[in-house]
Amino acid sequence: MTDSAHPGRMLFLNIPVADLERSKAFFAKLGFGFNPKFTDETAACMLVGEQAFVMLLSREKFAEFAKLPMADPTTHTLALYCFSVSSRDEVDAVSAAALAAGGSEADGAEDYGFMYSRSFFDLDGHGWQVMWMDPAAAEQGPAEFAASTQDAENPS
Repeated sequence: MTDSAHPGRMLFLNIPVADLERSKAFFAKLGFGFNPKFTDETAACMLVGEQAFVMLLSREKFAEFAKLPMADPTTHTLALYCFSVSSRDEVDAVSAAALAAGGSEADGAEDYGFMYSRSFFDLDGHGWQVMWMDPAAAEQGPAEFAASTQDAENPS
C-alpha cells in the first residue's frame, strides 16, 4: 500500500449556500462546530475533523472564488460529501437530526456489515452521507477484511 499522507496538510471544501445563518443552524443541529476565526457574515468554517473543514460560503462569496458558473445542487450533482462517525447508532442519530432540522432523505440505510451509512440532502440540496466503518475494515481495506472474516467463520 502506498502511504501518500502529507503531515500537516489541511482540507478545506468550499460549498455555496443560499442562507448562511440557516445553514450554520442546520449543521449545528447535526453536532458540527465552527471556527470563529474563519467565520463572518459571508463564510463559516465548519469543523469536520482535525485537519478537515467545510467552508459554507454565501453564493456571492463562492462566486468570487469560482471561475465557472455555479450549478444548482437541487438539479445537478457535482459532489457527494461523506463523513464518518464512531458507531452505527450515531449514523442513525445524525441522519435523524438532519431530517428533523429540515433536510430530506436521499437514500435508505445501506448495510454492508463492515460499513453502514445513510444519506440526506441539506437545506441547499447538497448530498451528504454519514457512515460508520468497522475500524478493522478501515485499517485492512474492505476486501481483506471480508476475507479475514470469512476465514474466521470457516477455519480449515
